Order: sequence, then structure tokens, then C-alpha cells
Amino acid sequence: MKDFFYFCYEPLLKLENADPYLTVFVYMFIVFCGLAIGSFLNVCIYRIPINESIVGKNPSHCRTCGAKIKARDNIPLFGWLLLKGRCRSCGEKISSRYPIVEGLNCLIYIITFTILDVNPKSILYCFFFSTLIVIGFIDWDTQEIAIFLLGFIFFLDILAILLVKDAQLVYINDVISPEISLLNRIIGAFCISVPFYIIGELSGLYIKQQKGEYVRGIELGDTFLMFVSGLMLGWKLTVFAGFLGIILAAVCGIIYKAVTKESKFAFGPFLAVALFISALWGNDLIDWYVNKFLVFPE
Repeated sequence: MKDFFYFCYEPLLKLENADPYLTVFVYMFIVFCGLAIGSFLNVCIYRIPINESIVGKNPSHCRTCGAKIKARDNIPLFGWLLLKGRCRSCGEKISSRYPIVEGLNCLIYIITFTILDVNPKSILYCFFFSTLIVIGFIDWDTQEIAIFLLGFIFFLDILAILLVKDAQLVYINDVISPEISLLNRIIGAFCISVPFYIIGELSGLYIKQQKGEYVRGIELGDTFLMFVSGLMLGWKLTVFAGFLGIILAAVCGIIYKAVTKESKFAFGPFLAVALFISALWGNDLIDWYVNKFLVFPE
């Protein structure tokens, strides 16, 4: 089992020491995958909220005139640039969100593989991060998180658990230290989701008493997002992500309210950003904070 664990988490290519030509080829492939999957994420972001199939025979089309988007115009990122952000058929403006999502997914893949190298864990994390992108954008638009997306993260959790049955016994390099045990994952699933659920219930009862309308302060979608993400990251990184998400939401919420005069906004996008940061840099940030502020004199 330990040999299998090393296969899953030991860098397969060791890009730092790889042949330059191989490194360039690998990163070109990463960019290609990042853009291609990013294009699919756009499909998910648009179609999931309206219950439209994300697979099958329904081709990409203009949201205004319904014209089918030709293959040469459907190249991720570059297609939008070549069209100058407008539909070839009707000339209607195409949202800049499409290249932003594609470019963001590509950038996240590059960062992830640069930090973790090429191995099953980095691949698993990339799928996790891509799902967070979809969740973040859909939640911002609709203030809802699709159960299907949470289910997909849970599926990734199962894969992660199967890959690291005795991972708590192993240390690899300075990047992964130590790996996440099953107990760690189970605690991670509940350590933030349970407080979120309680806060949501209590705030809902309080708001109903004050305004006569039951509105949860933290929605169930956010709660379940932290549950499935906790299974992926373990308790320490999940706690860090929870607090970071709250801070990001508070700061951005103040700005959002000052600009729009609205106080209600989605929490999911900030949790998604926090989970991404925590997954890749959480351990380093926690260690920095502890060494900087919690070191007691001898």
C-alpha cells in the first residue's frame, strides 16, 4: 500500500529537474486541458441553473439569436478574442465572463501543477478547483449551489479516501506534510459544516422573529459545500478555509453594499476562493501565523 501511496503523491515527472523540452510540452498540455475544461465550465455555469443538459447533442449557441457557434469560433479564449467579443451571426455582445472563466481555470491548473507537480493528487485537486469555479459563478448569479456539483465533489472525496488509506504514516518532501487520514477527513467534514448549520438555523429563526420571513444567514448549500470540501482537505485546512471565507465575505460585503446598496449576496464564491487558497497554501500560512504570532518566550 505504501508503494501505491508514493505513486499517488510522489511527483511523476519532477518538472523542476525535467528536460526543458519535456517541461515545455507538459505545460503546453496543461494549458490545453485548462482552456478546454474551462470552456466546458462555461457550459455548466450557463446551463445548470436553467436545467439544460450539459452533454449530448445540444451544441454551443448564441444566447441571443440561438445561432450555432462554429468550431473555429469555439476555440477557448482565442475564439472570443478573434470575434472581438461579438456573435458572428447577430453581432450581439458576448459576455467577457467566457474568456475569464477559461483563463482562470487554465491559470489554476498551471499553479496547481507547478506547486504539486504532476501526480494523481494534483489532477484530483484540479477537478476540485474546476468544480469550485462553477459553484462560485452559479452561486453569485442565483444564490444557489446545485446538489449535482456537491455530489461530484463527494465523488472526488471517495477517490481521495481510496488513494490514501494509510497516508497518515507517510511524509513526502516539504509540500505535503503529513497526508490526510480518514479520521482527519471525517472531522474536516463536520468541523465547519456543523457550526454553519447551527448559525444558519439560529439566524433564520431570529430573522423570522424580526421580519416575519425565514431567511438563513448561512444557506444549506454553503454548509454542504464545507462538508464535502472538509472530506477533501481535512480539518485543519477546512477550518482555515472557513475563517478565511468569512473574512473575505465580510470585507467584500462591505464594499458590495457601499456600491450597490444591497446587503444580500452569495457566500459560496468567497468560500470557493478560500478553499482554493487553503488547499495549496493553507499549511504554509498556518505555520507562518503560528510562528509569527503564537510563539511564546521560553
